[in-house]
Amino acid sequence: MAGREQWGTRAGFIMAAIGSAVGLGNIWRFPYVAYENGGGAFFIPYLFALLTAGIPLLIMEFTIGHKYRGSAPLSYARMNRKTEWLGWWQVSISFVISTFYAVIIAWAIAYTYFSINQSWGADTEGFLFGSYLHVADVPGQLGGFVPNVLIPLVLVWAVTLVIMFRGIRRGIELANRIFIPVLFVMFLILVIRAVTLEGAALGLEQFFRPDWEAMRNPSVWLAAYGHIFFSLSVGFAIMITYSSYLSRKSDINNNAFITGFTNSGFELLAGIGVFAAIGFMAFQQGVGVNEVAAGGIGLAFVVFPQIINSFPGMNGLFGVLFFGSLVMAGITSLISIIETYISGIQDKFQVSRTKAVLFGGGLSALVSLIYATHSGLYILDAVDYFINQFGIAFAGLVSVILVSWFLRKLPEFQEHANGVSDMRIGWWWKVCLGIITPIVLGYMFVLNVMQNIQENYEGLSTGFLLSTGIAAAVGVLILGFLLSLIKWKKNIIEAETDSKELEKEAK
Repeated sequence: MAGREQWGTRAGFIMAAIGSAVGLGNIWRFPYVAYENGGGAFFIPYLFALLTAGIPLLIMEFTIGHKYRGSAPLSYARMNRKTEWLGWWQVSISFVISTFYAVIIAWAIAYTYFSINQSWGADTEGFLFGSYLHVADVPGQLGGFVPNVLIPLVLVWAVTLVIMFRGIRRGIELANRIFIPVLFVMFLILVIRAVTLEGAALGLEQFFRPDWEAMRNPSVWLAAYGHIFFSLSVGFAIMITYSSYLSRKSDINNNAFITGFTNSGFELLAGIGVFAAIGFMAFQQGVGVNEVAAGGIGLAFVVFPQIINSFPGMNGLFGVLFFGSLVMAGITSLISIIETYISGIQDKFQVSRTKAVLFGGGLSALVSLIYATHSGLYILDAVDYFINQFGIAFAGLVSVILVSWFLRKLPEFQEHANGVSDMRIGWWWKVCLGIITPIVLGYMFVLNVMQNIQENYEGLSTGFLLSTGIAAAVGVLILGFLLSLIKWKKNIIEAETDSKELEKEAK
């Protein structure tokens, strides 16, 4: 599309892509997933998944955005008119994710403040669920807003929307140029301190000790693929949108490898820091590492406050570093998620960026208020699970199958990517996307369906799940089809793709 904004520099794009990939999950999910699935041995299936699914998918999505020069809906529409719905499906998934992702960042902001004097006290679990979140006794009982959550949530949206209003170069790129280096420095200080704590070696031994028998278990390999898929922000329109702002001769293949390996490097750093700290806590309590290790919200908001309480000195400083890192990582990911539907609205309805941010970002902010109620944690947990397992993963599976099997676009995409890149991709890329990734994602999807048929997620009632998580997962798919039925205000689908422009320049 003529006049489409572009990144100021290649480094700006890479920073933004890394900022999207490096999120909350890198810090609180990867260390525990690795520990639970073979420790040091897990890094082999993890690396295999990165090279056969993660980076190939990054290259595919970078190529789609770069070639078709549009948001996910516009790019898929230019690829084939019948696939526009897929772009809107992915955009709708991003919209839902942004509503609850902002709330977790709000928790991290509150806990950054609590860190100063360890306001959570000795009973960190009771503080989180009782004193802070005021979780309802029964899921579904909203019970009004929780001020301690609502106030930082408003702050999150104020900061985020200001960044979005400023656009690609002066907003998203500038924010990532500031936040990503600060995040790495803050977390590196935390890691260095963690590995010097008494008992840190106990945690690191558990984290890196290889359980070679675990590699024979298919679930370990599925865990590696599942984590890589969610970790790199593929499957829900982000990388397609970001790459559409690249200059026409940007190096796609190298950018994908840099993004993939930098993200993995940060995850390894997070694992070292987290398990060194967990080892310290286990040593202090005289228990095994397995008794204090945890993942997800429990790690960040229950276990880590306990660890900070036990620090031999400067407790407040290291609490601020940890929760401040969560805030930084969260915001850089949130702005990438929001950009998917801001860009989609701009392209489809030909409105200004200001109007797109006001409508898309404003609506997301309003919806997110439901998570600031007394039942917010229950709703967040259900929506997060179903939108990830039956939204992102399923949409990723469908996109790979459509592109590789039905539209047979991989040879064309390979030629485009190689034409602008120093490093060329060959047969391995087509094998990974055409065979390995669809089989693994398909098998994961079937297992998830069977598991949810056998028992309700977390024992929650069927009625509650139908009205929250399942409704979100089904709703985004329906919304994707409905939005694709709306006619484009201008006939921009016929606009020249980037490959045609490159051919003209070559002549």
